[in-house]
Amino acid sequence: MSYVMPKEFAAKMVDAGEAKIFMATKDTLIRAFMAGAILALAAAFAVTIAVNTGNFLVASLLFPVGFCMLYLMGFDLLTGVFTLCPLAVIAKRPGCTWKGVFRNWGLVFCGNFAGAMTTAILMAVVFTMGFSQEPNEVGQRIGTIGESRTLGYAAAGGAGLLTVFVRAVLCNWMVSTGVVAAMMSTSTSGKIMAMWMPILVFFYLGFEHSIVNMFLFPSGIMLGGEFTWADYLIYNEIPVVVGNLVGGLTFVGGMIYATHFRESPKRNASPDLRVAAE
Repeated sequence: MSYVMPKEFAAKMVDAGEAKIFMATKDTLIRAFMAGAILALAAAFAVTIAVNTGNFLVASLLFPVGFCMLYLMGFDLLTGVFTLCPLAVIAKRPGCTWKGVFRNWGLVFCGNFAGAMTTAILMAVVFTMGFSQEPNEVGQRIGTIGESRTLGYAAAGGAGLLTVFVRAVLCNWMVSTGVVAAMMSTSTSGKIMAMWMPILVFFYLGFEHSIVNMFLFPSGIMLGGEFTWADYLIYNEIPVVVGNLVGGLTFVGGMIYATHFRESPKRNASPDLRVAAE
């Protein structure tokens, strides 16, 4: 069978976290850059579908293709390493420290941002005919997304910041579930099917993903969106990064580690059953 039991993929999660902590700087940056670039292209793909079909469900159904591609190619998203790297420290793997975790997070953040920004610039060229025309319909829609998900939160004050944070927590609950789900199968088709489901859920529900937003919001600014870099960072990217960390580490990494990697001893219904088992 291609299905991997929970206790086995829990061990794989810890192994993956350990490997990422010790990965060379060059490899970490390249893999993060490509992950950010591919996910950004998938976001542009999804917005294009939504604009051309008028159906956001269709866009959500197809968006996970980007996540599947980058995962199968061994690239890294910040949302994934938020969940996996701390487990190696918690499991007390030799040489794994919080300093190593923070190093990995910093490198992956920089790589993801550079990749997403590269795609944002390239797509802005496409949307504006090399900046010689006004943005096309898709470009205009991206600008609108950026406005509503920065100034909209800002207008609500503290309640807006709470909302963006909670949406980010829920997002990485699903996205990290997709990362772990890929470990549940040894076949490519099984990995794709397992990843597809939680990514579809996060995208359709409009949750906040820090790397997707690294594309959407800088793109929106370049394409005429009426919000600033400060609006983007204060009312979206910073609280979203924090929320993604909390969601992935608690609801996915922490829970699976606690019950599958560190499974408690089985309870016996009675002394007679314990004797029978022996």
